[in-house]
Amino acid sequence: MEAHASVDRFLSHRRSEGVWISTFSAAELHAQADRVDPRQPLAGLTFAVKDNIDVAGLPTTAACPDFAYEPERSAPVVQRLVDAGAIVVGKTNLDQFATGLTGCRSPYGAPESVFGGGLISGGSSSGSAVAVADGSVSFALGTDTAGSGRVPAALNGIVGVKPTRGLLSTLGVVPACRSLDCVSVFAPTVASAGGVFRAARGRVHQDPWGSEGDRPLPAEPKVGVAEGLDFFADAGQEKAYARIGGDIVLDVAPLLEAGDLLYRGPWVAERLADLDGFLTKMLPVTRRVLEAGYAFSAVDAFRAQHRLRELKAAADRMWERIDVLVLPTIGTTYTQAEIAEDPIGRNLDLGRYTQFANLLGMAAVTVPNGFTEDGRPASLTLFGPAFSDETLLLAASRVRKDDAMTLAVAGLHLSGEPRNGELLDRGGTLLGAARTAPCYRLHHLPSGAPGLVRVPEGGEAIEVELWQLPSATVGGLLAGIAAPLSLGRVALADGTEVTGFLCEAYAARGAPDITASGGWRQYRSRGPNA
Repeated sequence: MEAHASVDRFLSHRRSEGVWISTFSAAELHAQADRVDPRQPLAGLTFAVKDNIDVAGLPTTAACPDFAYEPERSAPVVQRLVDAGAIVVGKTNLDQFATGLTGCRSPYGAPESVFGGGLISGGSSSGSAVAVADGSVSFALGTDTAGSGRVPAALNGIVGVKPTRGLLSTLGVVPACRSLDCVSVFAPTVASAGGVFRAARGRVHQDPWGSEGDRPLPAEPKVGVAEGLDFFADAGQEKAYARIGGDIVLDVAPLLEAGDLLYRGPWVAERLADLDGFLTKMLPVTRRVLEAGYAFSAVDAFRAQHRLRELKAAADRMWERIDVLVLPTIGTTYTQAEIAEDPIGRNLDLGRYTQFANLLGMAAVTVPNGFTEDGRPASLTLFGPAFSDETLLLAASRVRKDDAMTLAVAGLHLSGEPRNGELLDRGGTLLGAARTAPCYRLHHLPSGAPGLVRVPEGGEAIEVELWQLPSATVGGLLAGIAAPLSLGRVALADGTEVTGFLCEAYAARGAPDITASGGWRQYRSRGPNA
């Protein structure tokens, strides 16, 4: 019964735009639920699969319609999860051929981060991350070559596990960079991500890239952090990283140099080995990235291999001093408009602290790190040597982080209003009433909700409530907030700023101005004609 209830929850859930490429029908999903044994470790949990991983019964497109094919069987990593009782519901959007970290390179649309405001979802596993963050599914599979399983986790406030290469089979995965590709896991918490990882791992003898191994768990993992990192002039992300302490401060320059080899070196040519026949079918930005591989010779490839070996030796010496390295997952965030201005350069910025991991044989776990002062998600990634996956999951569960967000609400989420339960159900705590600075107008929108609009002049103070929410629950809340509302900074009468829901100015044009009432609750009590 519980498996069928999980299916019904998925079917009734509002789906975020640009997330899904294909899904099973209700009848097909309930047929899967019929086969679930409640004693199985993942019994009845729904999951999504990035659409470069084969799922029997659904086409694999890699976000390129001309590439699409119908797989005869599911990838082994998918089948292992189904055999553990999970229900695969559909295939999710991605940066075409898993080439990109932005989530903006797909003919199937570009999903936003669940935190709204035009913030990119991150890629390439964009749809999988958003599907977890907005509560559509219990977990999802992505892939990770340069950070595609970590950057989207960071931008959507969830956990991303990039295992040691080969622990999760890549058989049945469309190659991006075959020698480096990993299957990754997205989940709301470290505990749930770990459970999925353990169910999915296992050597597949037909997979030439498979591996198996473990390292002993240290009693107290020794943690390293870095200084002098580039946050691309983003003071908010820099401050968020500074909240984290470590046992040893390290120079990570060798890691960053290794990362530069991935897209500025001959490894980009490896992508051509599998995909050069589809160049004319690709989006221009995808083709531009791959065609750069033609500039490298075999001599270049060997020189890069030799340099990588030297850099890996430096990284291996680092593990003699620490068990876990903690870095920011991303140095900054971007909006979709900002990515459109510089799709290549800003993509490289996003991969600064992710793209070295697979080249150097590392495992990684990404966790939320609260929010910046202006309400953008912050994130950390924990790195370890190959087969340290369990150590990283243990350390990630102990990371002390700012895990609460203060949210200003001005309308239907106020105490006693119809949507206040959404805050209470997510563990929200009322901090008290407040008033905004006198720079806002309040409008009664056609949807029936109020819209708080910041104005350069002629504004007044509006009553709001301040609520505190666990950071892990914010994404699911925001996913249910439709445009024209989005997250932004709300100035309060006491001179401070908090995160809150604001309305886009265009939506208020022609809507009744109810500012004189002083707030939504007062407007409702007096009646619209008062």
